[in-house]
Amino acid sequence: MRASFYERLSALDQSFLAFETPNAYMHVALTAIFEPGSLSTPQGGVDVGRIRQHIAARLRFIPRYRQRLMHTPVMSDAIWVDDDRFDLGYHVRHASLPRPGGERQLQRRCAEILERPLDRQHPLWEVWIIEGLSGGRFAMLSKVHHCMVDGIAGVDILAALLGTEPCATLEPIEAWAPRPMPADRELLGTEMRRRTRAAIGLVRDAVREPRRMGRDLGARAAALIRLLGRLGRAPSTPFNQPIGPHRRVDWLSFELATIKAIRNQLGGTINDVVLTTVAGAIGKFLARRRIELGGEFRTVIPVSVRGADERGVPGNRVSVWLTALPVHERDARRRLAAVRALTLQLKDDHDAMGAEIVTQAAEWTTANVIKLAAQFINYARCFNLIVTNVPGPPVPFYLLDARMAAAYPHLPLFENQGLGVALFSYAGRLYWGVGADWNQMSDLGEFMREVAEAFDELCAVAGVSAAAPAPLPTVQRAAVLIPPAAPIAARGRGARTRGGSAADGLRRALPSPRLDTARSSRSTVRPAGPR
Repeated sequence: MRASFYERLSALDQSFLAFETPNAYMHVALTAIFEPGSLSTPQGGVDVGRIRQHIAARLRFIPRYRQRLMHTPVMSDAIWVDDDRFDLGYHVRHASLPRPGGERQLQRRCAEILERPLDRQHPLWEVWIIEGLSGGRFAMLSKVHHCMVDGIAGVDILAALLGTEPCATLEPIEAWAPRPMPADRELLGTEMRRRTRAAIGLVRDAVREPRRMGRDLGARAAALIRLLGRLGRAPSTPFNQPIGPHRRVDWLSFELATIKAIRNQLGGTINDVVLTTVAGAIGKFLARRRIELGGEFRTVIPVSVRGADERGVPGNRVSVWLTALPVHERDARRRLAAVRALTLQLKDDHDAMGAEIVTQAAEWTTANVIKLAAQFINYARCFNLIVTNVPGPPVPFYLLDARMAAAYPHLPLFENQGLGVALFSYAGRLYWGVGADWNQMSDLGEFMREVAEAFDELCAVAGVSAAAPAPLPTVQRAAVLIPPAAPIAARGRGARTRGGSAADGLRRALPSPRLDTARSSRSTVRPAGPR
């Protein structure tokens, strides 16, 4: 008889379950647009059957995609167990636009799909194949609950589903047998022993290395005090009201080379250029709406704390920066200088550790306490906007032999947060995906124009030629290759495909962490985006 299996969610992973409400659903997503390749059908559609077969063959690399949530007795902690009723047809779905479908039609269809919460009785992901785009192209909208992945883990999963070489041959589908679920008595006993061992380990470390523990604790406490000092109610804006269930989606993209040229001319990082562009767009938006802020415009910037040896591990390894963007600075050069000063200060102060110590402390409590904390944060309105920037692959990806031509990210909206900005770099372009509450941002299209204007202003002061945003660009093949996928968190199983592991390839291809912190030698902190 096979041994039972389960895996705990971290406190941070559980927090994304707690943040979810009937109006704020916590899935992250990516809309990828593909050239048809051999997936086109004689009728002008897409061969969804072949795509399902391809995904079925690749599921062996993503064990989490065949696991669902369960809760422990007494403490109600969330755990992962194998889904004994897994049905791929439920997760890979098919939709169509009226032909020939345009970009605006696709955005509206994506918004409708993103409005639907993921069913917790099933594994928390969906893939929607949307056909009907002009030229035979199609879109693949991937939804994954935030409790399963952060931005970097999402890229690893994308690498497991796709390839870096066009290949029309389907891989064999391996048989899969779910492991038995643990009994309540087993869960309760195991969890009590885990907490006891953790407490003993903490005391032992404090006795063996009191000075190091003291220094580490002091640095973390100082970061936490700085973070708490920034908390408080953020000023009201038109998009910081209680949100509803319906969404708007818009997007654009810029050449990554143009952004790097701005960085080289004016200084800072790519992330600084992004935040400066966002600050300029928000300033234009507030001026157009004739809104006077009653305080600092507060922005949350997710920061990866994922170590190099944690690539391919699912779940969240992320902390946050909380800072005030210079939205009222009209001069683009001075706005960038102000953003650079803010981000340098945040790095020097190791402010990401302040939020991380909160999530680490939460490991000692129960799911009910985490839920209460999430409810407080949801309604306290501690920030105005989230801007997340995730580094993707610099080389083209393929779904069988269909080339991925564009990739627009989507992040969830929290309560009282009716606007969110996500960015994803891919094959030489930086893709912006902006999501908004339907009622609060009826002028989302105007805001996107203000993003483009703010970027043009930076280009002008840097003396850089701004290429027009290309919604569906054609990307050239690159010489660098990422090998086919290896299992995401298939610890010790050694399952591989020809060519090596995707995790190894991504480690070589993606930007490496550049901001060391006082955590430990195996962990790094960096904005969750390109440098």
